[in-house]
Amino acid sequence: MRLKRLRDLDRPQINLTLDSTPVQALTGDTVLTALLAGGAGALSPNIFAQEPRAGFCHMAACQDCWVMVEGLGRVRACATQAADGMVVRRL
Repeated sequence: MRLKRLRDLDRPQINLTLDSTPVQALTGDTVLTALLAGGAGALSPNIFAQEPRAGFCHMAACQDCWVMVEGLGRVRACATQAADGMVVRRL
């Protein structure tokens, strides 16, 4: 499943990478939105069931979207603003 953008498509584009794969995003996206819109799929296993998850609550409560961001360390993708040149990797 891929997140589909429906509005605000005229925002400036930014570029980041997920596990060395280029991802295009829009200014103002969270890391989670950028990765889901870019087709990243699952980010990490659910901490309770070990099933693949790509974020569940989208409000930093469920623990399903932890990623490592170069220069920031371990962050929740849904609560971290994406930035041009950001380097992200799955845990």
